[in-house]
Amino acid sequence: MNLNERDINFEGISIHLWEGGKGFPILMLHGSGPGAGTTGNWRYVLEPLSERYHIIAPDLRGHGDSQWLVGGSYVLPDYVYDLAQLVHQIDVGPVTIIGHSLGGMISLQYAGLYPQNVAKIVAIEGLGIPPEKIKSEKDLSVDSRLVKWVEYLRKVSGRRPHRYKNIPDAVARMREANQRLTADQAHHLSIHGVNQNEDGTFSWKFDNYVRVFPPYGLSPTEQQNMWSRIVCPTLLLRGTESWDSNPVADGRASYFTNATIIDVEKAGHWVHHDKLNELIQHLEK
Repeated sequence: MNLNERDINFEGISIHLWEGGKGFPILMLHGSGPGAGTTGNWRYVLEPLSERYHIIAPDLRGHGDSQWLVGGSYVLPDYVYDLAQLVHQIDVGPVTIIGHSLGGMISLQYAGLYPQNVAKIVAIEGLGIPPEKIKSEKDLSVDSRLVKWVEYLRKVSGRRPHRYKNIPDAVARMREANQRLTADQAHHLSIHGVNQNEDGTFSWKFDNYVRVFPPYGLSPTEQQNMWSRIVCPTLLLRGTESWDSNPVADGRASYFTNATIIDVEKAGHWVHHDKLNELIQHLEK
């Protein structure tokens, strides 16, 4: 890939960026998770796109080579702020945005806030937790949610990053977590997703505090209102074998004014790994 790497600062946070190619600007936001939560996750999509488009692909805060927070939580508005600053500082709008999972959630919220800055948007499994799965959380009182949050923070604070003896061990863990990955995919994700420690072992470039969901944020109604503000063509992709539900069946698609919804057969949450060629075809259309 002919992409250059550099750092850019937002709100005192250093964000690592991959950028290159010529043509229409496409901004790509990866998802979250150990090993998978870096721009390296996009490699197989980046290769064909970077030949014809101007690619801008940041590591999200707390992921990859971007800065981690100290003593804080990661909330969706912070990620949206980073995206807003990125578009503003490098002055590339309107852009097409492709986001996966967490990256899709960030992209859709940004497109609702600044519809004039987004030409097209693709969200791969980017609608967040399905309605059926959040019913139990909605029934909890505020104090119960806060107590649950504090207890989980305590649990995370006592967790130390796992250390792998070598890269093959990290690759084995990656394939254990996602058995759909080929050996080549798992190796690529691992070498881009780890740092070497002082003792020669390897750990994921991923802040465990990213896993902590705050007890506050946009309500489902507020999120739906944000989606309804998106005016550009919107493509919502989902793997049929994922944990996510179909947005037409669960009602979420109805809040978009200009959306196409596609189920990708025999794909899980990582559609861009499971069905790469099919994904590229949908992006081209």
